[in-house]
Amino acid sequence: MIRVLVAEDHTIVREGIKQLIGLAKDLSVVGEASNGEQLLETLRHTPCEVVLLDISMPGVNGLEAIPRIRALNNPPAVLVLSMHDEAQMAARALKIGAAGYATKDSDPALLLTAIRKVASGGRYIDPDLADRMVFEVGLTDARPAHTLLSEREFSVFERLVRGEGVNEIAHQLAVSSKTVSTHKARLMQKLNLHSVADLVKYAVEHKLL
Repeated sequence: MIRVLVAEDHTIVREGIKQLIGLAKDLSVVGEASNGEQLLETLRHTPCEVVLLDISMPGVNGLEAIPRIRALNNPPAVLVLSMHDEAQMAARALKIGAAGYATKDSDPALLLTAIRKVASGGRYIDPDLADRMVFEVGLTDARPAHTLLSEREFSVFERLVRGEGVNEIAHQLAVSSKTVSTHKARLMQKLNLHSVADLVKYAVEHKLL
């Protein structure tokens, strides 16, 4: 039996995923979490083979959680399930330790296949994304500016476009407001943007929001 922990902050989506997994005789949901902190705490006492991980969660987001999960003793495989169907986002997740990347508009049968594949030590990439990753991610001249952001800069970027303020971000990331402001200034410079409104527009255009 493949044990799965579902980390997803939207209750309806999480319940739907649990029902889908429940239909498979070889899969079982052994835990769930609605944010990154709850996920990491649950993993400490809930053995599993696969974490099905949403990238855009409050608090510790999916991208921040991946390396923490991989640092655990006998870590489970991480299968990202995201609304982002962007090749660069998938490449970023895989680079920092995810075993697979599926999108929320995937065929349900493919999601079950993906869970089985990463549980057995394999890797999985959404078929629609695979070709684009080959052609987009490898072409450095065509890479969008946000791929130049560090993981922490990208985390600040994500929170800014969700409407969070500097102090709120600082509290969530357990750093000073000055540090967040520095990350904000650097990411603005790298993206050649000048306001949060510009960031939101950029995120929409690149399917990051």
